[in-house]
Amino acid sequence: MTTTLTGEATRWDAVPMDDGSRLTARLERLPMTRHVMWARGCVGMATFFDGYTTIAIAYAMPILAQTWHLTPATTAAIISSGYFGQLIGAVLCGWLAERIGRLPVLAIAIGIFAVMSFGCIFAWSAQSLMLFRFLQGIGTGGEVPVASAYVNEFSAAKKRGRFFLLYELLFLVGLTSAGAIGLVMVPTFGWKSMFIVGMVPLALVIPLRFFLFESPRWLIGRGRFSEAETVIARLEASAIKSGKTLAEPRVIAKVAAAKPVGSLKELFGAFYGPRTLLLWIMWFGTYMINNGLVTWLPTLYKTVFDMSVSKAIGWGFITTGVALVASLICALTIDRVGRRRWYIGALFFSVVPLLALYLQGATTPLAVLLLATPAFAAMQTVTYSLYLYSGELYPTRLRSLGAGLGSAWLRAGSMAGPWVIGLIVGGGSVAPVFAAFAGVAAVTGLVVLFRAPETAGQPLETLSP
Repeated sequence: MTTTLTGEATRWDAVPMDDGSRLTARLERLPMTRHVMWARGCVGMATFFDGYTTIAIAYAMPILAQTWHLTPATTAAIISSGYFGQLIGAVLCGWLAERIGRLPVLAIAIGIFAVMSFGCIFAWSAQSLMLFRFLQGIGTGGEVPVASAYVNEFSAAKKRGRFFLLYELLFLVGLTSAGAIGLVMVPTFGWKSMFIVGMVPLALVIPLRFFLFESPRWLIGRGRFSEAETVIARLEASAIKSGKTLAEPRVIAKVAAAKPVGSLKELFGAFYGPRTLLLWIMWFGTYMINNGLVTWLPTLYKTVFDMSVSKAIGWGFITTGVALVASLICALTIDRVGRRRWYIGALFFSVVPLLALYLQGATTPLAVLLLATPAFAAMQTVTYSLYLYSGELYPTRLRSLGAGLGSAWLRAGSMAGPWVIGLIVGGGSVAPVFAAFAGVAAVTGLVVLFRAPETAGQPLETLSP
């Protein structure tokens, strides 16, 4: 007997075991268990340090720019070198995770970015720091798409947005913590202290390799049903032990027998091609604005408005702190509001303060803080939830690869942002930067308005067969 994609539930015991449908149904009905929370927490700590490592350079740059007498172009090159490495890491690790599994690739990526933090401590010139940041970027770029696929694949449909985004929030906590750590440590201990902290994730490799289990959805997709059965049985036993009642599993969508690993041809085919284009536009546009702003603002406060290093970092910290609160609100409400409506609202809202800042002329640091902060916060709710949305728009066999290739455009946007800023500011005024970012936000919002499907509340197998 087979199950068609009609949206109607079918008894799980009416579906053959060898097609994976019964295992997926058992996974979908599971409540939160100690094992799942441990997995999310452990992977989340790696993602926390990924966020910290990504932005640490922004809080080192105000001192580095003075000490090494860096030009705006060289500063942009140092910042962008990390994003170029992330682009390569996202594609490479996403491709590898579809073939050998989520956990081995996670361990490799975390090891790379932690070891390269050690390398950055000994950078002796702008060129050497570019090299170390490039290599470090391979690790940070590879960790997030694979980790997001892993966590997404443990999520049930009903509260998937909240479950996933509370994990993803740790990336933003890492960004914000980088500001707090930079505020305390950089003025006293110098720029190298930011990279010393970045070595901590090496300790996370051990629990990842020896205490966590592989994604059961990935195992099902590879036809490794007995291994998936073992993982799911452990999760069920954990739920029962904690006193939770397990509902009867219900099959919502047929899970075919093991399929070949997803290919680029399928990613750009008739069904997934439009989704891929949508996501690439969203990744590029939103991250061009957000990472451009967050890495530039402390340097802007220091070089244009002549603030002290500690005050410049502190004002940057305010912006990331407000964005963290906005992202928490997003995590708690996006399942009710819906992905599409949230994205449209956030993108068009951000246009207003960015355009206002351009019209005002960005003549005072207070104006920049008061107008750039809400724009950044609104945009941050989109950027940090894109891994959730990507995971919903691709099937298991394409999820890590699709997120990796999509986040490659994240890196491209992140590289473009500092270069756009450097080129515009080189002309003598900072205000046009905000006009350019407002235009990018408006175009991205229009694409979402006309092309984005809604995904909230639907099982992954229904959304992406």
